Amino acid sequence: MTGTAESPGTLVLAGTPIGDVADAPPRLAQELAGADVVAAEDTRRMKRLAQSLGVQVGGRVVSYFEGNESARTPELVEALAGGARVLLVTDAGMPSVSDPGYRLVAAAVERDIRVTAVPGPSAVLTALALSGLPVDRFCFEGFLPRKAGERLSRLKEAAEERRTLVYFEAPHRLDDTLAAMVDAFGEDRRAAVCRELTKTYEEVKRGPLKALAEWAADGVRGEITVVVEGAPEKPADDLTPDELVRRVRVREEAGERRKEAIAAVAADAGLPKREVFDAVVAAKNAARTTP
Repeated sequence: MTGTAESPGTLVLAGTPIGDVADAPPRLAQELAGADVVAAEDTRRMKRLAQSLGVQVGGRVVSYFEGNESARTPELVEALAGGARVLLVTDAGMPSVSDPGYRLVAAAVERDIRVTAVPGPSAVLTALALSGLPVDRFCFEGFLPRKAGERLSRLKEAAEERRTLVYFEAPHRLDDTLAAMVDAFGEDRRAAVCRELTKTYEEVKRGPLKALAEWAADGVRGEITVVVEGAPEKPADDLTPDELVRRVRVREEAGERRKEAIAAVAADAGLPKREVFDAVVAAKNAARTTP
């Protein structure tokens, strides 16, 4: 599979099982056997996977994880530029999706090196499909910040998002995250906690956020993906000046500048920016004159 200096190599992003090894795409075995370089988030885990698939890894194996991603990327790009076929695998799911990979893809694209993929399992899409929530429009938010204040700010920023939201979370932080979601989204917002997807003890817990937060209070184990219903679309009659001001304030508290918050609220509501701006100014003047 090796190319030449005149014909750059190929970067292959390969999806790996998120739980059940039997879910590995057939092409993964072929790429593991034929790649010149295999860059793995965890080399020991990758070798166990190859063994389970009955594959002998033929190329050079290097580690590629968050701690060495910046330093190792130039080395891999040079190998690609020299004609190598480089296979990138992470511990579970697709590289670059809350896993190492983005830096290498961006660097390869900048050098006009071909990038392709071996499609595979995805915790994001699996959880979304199992959640029972709308799937026609969604956005993936990855992991939330660990600090409570930053986490709540990020959630408040998404409070008016009408698309279904998908998050990854560590099991020991799930109870705090769900409690913060109750604060930011409201206790009745529907959600699903998907645990140990495709594994023996797979579980999908569905319900309003308050009930899920109470369920998680005693502790939950395993790999976690949380799917949250988007904000309900409010009738135009409900978009009073006070409601517009509230939406701007929520975005400001999440870190947006007022000008950006006003523009975003106007776009979301389908209103002229001037109308939202006027509501904010009126509220500010009213607050000054109130004794």
